[in-house]
Amino acid sequence: MSEYKIQVKNLHKAFGKKVVLDGVDLEIKKGESLVVIGGSGTGKSVLIKCIQGLLNPDSGSIKVDGIEINNAEDDIRDAMHAKMGMLFQGGALFDSLSVWENVAFGLIENQKWNRKDAKNEAIRVLRQVGLAPDVADLSPSELSGGMQKRVSLARAIATKPEIIFFDEPTTGLDPIMADVINDLIIESARGLGATALTITHDMASARKIADRIAMLYKGKIIWCGTVKEMEKTDNPYVCQFINGCSQGPIKVEV
Repeated sequence: MSEYKIQVKNLHKAFGKKVVLDGVDLEIKKGESLVVIGGSGTGKSVLIKCIQGLLNPDSGSIKVDGIEINNAEDDIRDAMHAKMGMLFQGGALFDSLSVWENVAFGLIENQKWNRKDAKNEAIRVLRQVGLAPDVADLSPSELSGGMQKRVSLARAIATKPEIIFFDEPTTGLDPIMADVINDLIIESARGLGATALTITHDMASARKIADRIAMLYKGKIIWCGTVKEMEKTDNPYVCQFINGCSQGPIKVEV
């Protein structure tokens, strides 16, 4: 049995002439929290979408639990999707549904829970992320940005996924609320024993939630290691990015 939950090998994806992923290699152990850092437009979101099966790569291999999911049959992909949860960058809550219906969406639609049990479970999960039961019947528009992010996290973990994807989880939050969300991400993933893959350019968040950090640049993983190793690395690309320097090998187009 493989110790890796996710294995990506030589992954390529282009949109027309624009090459986004140019031979990505990445391995994530079971129960590990891996954070992929990199500037805007470096392909972080495309990488996650390929692993989720939302985009078909041009070539390469993606294995989950040792099973190839690239170009797999629908039933294999469905089985893999059932193992996954996702916290979207903007929250992506359904405005037409109440808070509890958002949290319970996967339980009702995919796991076929009845509404009464699903609501009770949604309230339990909302408590896990620090939200009181009286929030359950509100609409997302009645919540602050930080509360919406908590609801999104509750939805991501409600189905007890084995893999959780976090897409820029602290974007748009003040530093204190961002730290609260980071703590909740750590608690939620560990509580489930889940494997976590996060993409972010928030280095405070990356340092806090990562077991390992990988840097994506020009379609390739150019460096990977622990947070301690990152702080000591002499890789000029990593050093420039994590310290937010305008001078260095990474050229910003203006």
